[in-house]
Amino acid sequence: MPSEFTGKHVTVAGLGVSGVPAAKVLHGLGAHVTVVNDGDDERSRAQAAQLEALGVTVRLGDGDTLPEGTELIVTAPGWKPTKPLFTAAEEAGVPVWGDVELAWRLRGLDGREPAPWLAVTGTNGKTTTVQMLASILKAAGLRTAAVGNIGVSLLDAVTGEEEYDVLAVELSSYQLHWAPSLRAHSAAVLNLAPDHLDWHGSMEAYAADKGRIYEGNLVACVYNVADKATEDLVRAADVEEGCRAIGFTLGTPGPSQLGVVEGLLVDRAFVEDRHKNAQELAEVSDVNPPAPHNIANALAAAGLARAFGVSAAAVRDGLRAFTPDAHRIAHVADVDGVSYVDDSKATNTHATEASLAAYESIVWIAGGLAKGATFDELVAGAAKRLSGAVLIGADRALIREALARHAPEVPVVDLDRTDTGAMLQAVQEARRLARPGDTVLLAPACASMDMFTNYNQRGDAFAQAVRELGA
Repeated sequence: MPSEFTGKHVTVAGLGVSGVPAAKVLHGLGAHVTVVNDGDDERSRAQAAQLEALGVTVRLGDGDTLPEGTELIVTAPGWKPTKPLFTAAEEAGVPVWGDVELAWRLRGLDGREPAPWLAVTGTNGKTTTVQMLASILKAAGLRTAAVGNIGVSLLDAVTGEEEYDVLAVELSSYQLHWAPSLRAHSAAVLNLAPDHLDWHGSMEAYAADKGRIYEGNLVACVYNVADKATEDLVRAADVEEGCRAIGFTLGTPGPSQLGVVEGLLVDRAFVEDRHKNAQELAEVSDVNPPAPHNIANALAAAGLARAFGVSAAAVRDGLRAFTPDAHRIAHVADVDGVSYVDDSKATNTHATEASLAAYESIVWIAGGLAKGATFDELVAGAAKRLSGAVLIGADRALIREALARHAPEVPVVDLDRTDTGAMLQAVQEARRLARPGDTVLLAPACASMDMFTNYNQRGDAFAQAVRELGA
């Protein structure tokens, strides 16, 4: 039991996916744990009862007051830095960690050699890339898991009984904000676009938190050649001597890059004499689905795996074995020569831009909660690909107005309803607009909570509506 936690008064901020495991681990290490939580609902009370049975103190309905005697706060990643609890902690000189920081500091606690972390962040594509990376690492015969923001507790991974050779770690900007001492083996920033600015306060602060993933990297900082902001973060990072900047591109790669040549994914970074030689890794057709942004995800995953010493054959085998999660450019069905594709996970304009770029002629189903986004740039870039649009959700007028400005010739159906049954009508209207060879694409560019519990339910509603078309 480490002396730094024995008898220490630790406040855990927030119940839920990260808070409950953190409280249990800290209590098991001998700390005096108090959990504070804003909510006081049925779920919170059930979690509180579970922790109180262990001897943990829980305060529901008051997440703003710093408990007396607190020496350390471990916070859920979503709690804003401006919260009064953290202001009070700063005034009292109390450090604040996230669950990722706690997990990082607990590695090797049981005497085992800590598993290196291959870390991924970015505005979009994190989960897919981390899952691809884990598939590649498994194909190489390594003991690994996809953990972190993907929904699998890092604390469980570093304190559990299972041993790993390496971990594929998804990290959000929230988690990185609260992880000051994290030092990955290698890391990638996939892309940067405005997101969560209400939490971070500015695009600059958001980018800076994303860039923390590169700090102290040992072997490789993987960046997106097409997104200069990611390369700027590499240049600004303080890394270990010998750590390399490795780019990925959908074009022909230069030295120290991975890219695409004549339908092949190739490596000019981790080969002998990279100025003259390239290593074939896989075929573009090995990527599922082979949409441009997903090929970029595969190249980023391959870059991290190659930085860890994985063979080209394992990259190929891992990509072939990978199956994407639901609602990520998922082909649902073909009906009367029209393809129906579910990308409900495209909840912001950056993700939707990538989704729209994957198809030539699209009837676009879009709308929901805009979260402060604007749509002019998105619509202007996709106008030539649009053969129709069906708009749903609370903020659909913002998209309709952008279409009127930048794609006035595109027929638009505006559904003035926000009930869940609107999806069936949206699909029916899209079918009316579509012609053989078109793709009806659900890529909402908005959050789902005005109409659905989450993007999963929205995608399920779309898929069910499509199945009813073919019935």
